[in-house]
Amino acid sequence: MKRKIELTAVIEMEDNIYISFCPELDIASQGETAEEAKSNLIETLELFYETASETEISRRLRNELQISRVTVNV
Repeated sequence: MKRKIELTAVIEMEDNIYISFCPELDIASQGETAEEAKSNLIETLELFYETASETEISRRLRNELQISRVTVNV
């Protein structure tokens, strides 16, 4: 039985293509639109979980991830 987990997706435009990145696992993908980049990242993450060993998953997974916005005086 498959289980669902929540991971972070950071998506940004770079050189006319959208890059999607999962910081918890240090895995990235891309797409022509933000939605395609997100969808491709999900597919890449699912493939990683299907093929990686438990040791590899444990080694890469960062559970203590904090993402926040900051204010900078410039």
